[in-house]
Amino acid sequence: MLGMCRGRRKFLAASLALLFIPALTWLYLSVGSFQVKPLPLSPLEAQSSTTVGGAGERQALELRVRAVEEENRALRRELSRPPRSPSARLQNAGPRGNQSRTHSEEGTGDNEGQKAGAAGNNSDCVQQPVVDKCETIHVAIVCAGYNASRDVVTLVKSVLFHRRNPLHFHFITDSIAQQILSSLFHTWMVPAVRVDFYDADELKSEVSWIPNKHYSGIYGLMKLVLTKTLPSDLQRVIVLDTDITFATDIAELWAVFHKFKGQQVLGLVENQSDWYLGNLWKNHRPWPALGRGFNTGVILLLLDRLRKLRWEQMWRLTAERELMSMLSTSLADQDIFNAVIKQNPFLVHQLPCFWNVQLSDHTRSEKCYKDVSDLKVIHWNSPKKLRVKNKHVEFFRNLYLTFLEYDGNLLRRELFGCPSETDHNSENLQKTLSELDEDDPCYEFRRERFTVHRTHLYFLHYEHEPSPDNTDVTLVAQLSMDRLQMLEAICKHWEGPISLALYLSDAEAQQFLRYAQGSEVLMSRGNVGYHIVYKEGQFYPVNLLRNVAMRHVNTPYMFLSDIDFLPMYGLYEYLRKSVVQLDMANNKKALVVPAFETLRYRLSYPKSKAELLSQLDMGTLFTFRYHVWTKGHAPTNFAKWRTATTPYRVQWEADFEPYVMVRRDSPEYDRRFVGFGWNKVAHIMELDAQEYEFVVLPNAYMIHMPHAPSFDITKFRSNKQYRVCLKTLKEEFQQNMSRRYGFAALKYMTAENNS
Repeated sequence: MLGMCRGRRKFLAASLALLFIPALTWLYLSVGSFQVKPLPLSPLEAQSSTTVGGAGERQALELRVRAVEEENRALRRELSRPPRSPSARLQNAGPRGNQSRTHSEEGTGDNEGQKAGAAGNNSDCVQQPVVDKCETIHVAIVCAGYNASRDVVTLVKSVLFHRRNPLHFHFITDSIAQQILSSLFHTWMVPAVRVDFYDADELKSEVSWIPNKHYSGIYGLMKLVLTKTLPSDLQRVIVLDTDITFATDIAELWAVFHKFKGQQVLGLVENQSDWYLGNLWKNHRPWPALGRGFNTGVILLLLDRLRKLRWEQMWRLTAERELMSMLSTSLADQDIFNAVIKQNPFLVHQLPCFWNVQLSDHTRSEKCYKDVSDLKVIHWNSPKKLRVKNKHVEFFRNLYLTFLEYDGNLLRRELFGCPSETDHNSENLQKTLSELDEDDPCYEFRRERFTVHRTHLYFLHYEHEPSPDNTDVTLVAQLSMDRLQMLEAICKHWEGPISLALYLSDAEAQQFLRYAQGSEVLMSRGNVGYHIVYKEGQFYPVNLLRNVAMRHVNTPYMFLSDIDFLPMYGLYEYLRKSVVQLDMANNKKALVVPAFETLRYRLSYPKSKAELLSQLDMGTLFTFRYHVWTKGHAPTNFAKWRTATTPYRVQWEADFEPYVMVRRDSPEYDRRFVGFGWNKVAHIMELDAQEYEFVVLPNAYMIHMPHAPSFDITKFRSNKQYRVCLKTLKEEFQQNMSRRYGFAALKYMTAENNS
């Protein structure tokens, strides 16, 4: 129908042109100086025609006649060609450019199609296929390691931002990426999004026999085995690299599956560099490819047809044959895909180039579009990534940065009218929140306890193997953006592993990334785990942050500190020795590290206990919070510590909140306490209720560094309702303690009443 409709229109236009143009030309030449006043085409043209004389009108008419004559000649050439089949005309019809309708992109990406796309095509003869509103779109992504797990989030954000359909992500991951992404999606809680994971380690044997020089390593070959990896009942899937950014609804790309014909099973965009032409440098010898070859950053796979064609056997035989002469792949799976297509060109459906604008070195991508607003998918396939050179790179970079720093919480929007799978976690959360009294003055405090914060574990590379003697200790702390400057100092004081939870917005997370990557101190440390907890709500969730950092400690012991403290030099090794000395493995002990503070921003940090005592006597140092909250650390008994040479036991007292080293299996912090007040006190009370023994270390110390007051402590001091709610939460916590620990917990209520 499309071919017949277009054929009739072209024939009618050509016939009218052949009759009309010679007559118009004859009339113009015979009349000579007879002035013809053309109809104005616009208000501007009408205005100009009143000011320009007859000579100008004559010249304008001559130009219009010549233009129409040129169109006439073009139509004659078109009509002189032999007729083509409707399917051929359909394949050569171009995209609609930036005026194309949703889900109705047309064309195969060849030169003629691109020219047609630039001119536009407003034919309404055939209604283009539209993706059903509630049809699930399947997306497969291979992702391995810490960096790829971070990069893929920007791709996911760009897809979620534009999407109007349910999505099902299929991630082929190593254990690291699975841990990171499963936690991220679990806490992201985006409606109508399902995520499944497939173990990449189980697939390594399928492709490990192929030598690969590409920086993606063995994971860059795993797209070859998707027909075997993905569920057998999955018929089609869009396959994406992690360095992709979408600028449109992915459903438009999904709709292209309807255009596959015959034995076409692969949808690909032509490679936009001269790589496969073999002329980039002397003796450059690429793998065989059809013309320029195809880029595999974006692939449409008809899985059911590929399985029927025995795809596994097809690509293996091709790879074995080519490796006899090529010895290894240079572009991973892309080389093998192209070698298969070279032998079987009928397999490929060529996509318009705007579905994979490749910003690689030596790219020709800017030749495939007239305006950057026409683009659908940006592919940062150069190792240089955002530093790649391109005429429109600023536009592309800004688009990427928009999604990089976009608040992911805003993407938790419902798809109305589409039934979705029951999410029990979401249902339970909504039920719990509905039971809270919104008229309660402390409602926001209570709600914060149940807020699910989007969490990205191991934002940077982490590598630490605990010592085999089972004495290893991890420092645990939490921070926000205003304490970032403490990280380098802590790393200099503590050489052991560190687990940090950072409370940041999406934009702040990127600022932190740039800060860390620019720091020689931080980049030299692979044993620091950075876990991003994204901002949401009005309170600082201090105890949630501590719990996140604690859960991802991989050593037997952890030192529960705060980001404002610098531990003494050598504390890491001293704590490990104390583990053995005090038989921590077989006893429930909490080892107390005495805390001090200074009011000086520049401090000559004491190298020994003797030097610390000297500064204490001189007034350079003080016992921590002695002037505003003496009860918090008074049970440490600093007078005894001055002369102590062996560890000594102290008893719990009301409001005691020391910094301690405990076993990894110790209880977590209570999430009801947010912001300032009682967050550590409640935890120490819990340890005491579980019969932990508090032992002060005689040769250990830590020093609090000065800083501006936090926003939460300011609220505590200035807001009476804040203090009232904190008192209410304390009472409820103590009541819970009584229910859980019975008679033994009565002392906490008694101590509180007497304090």
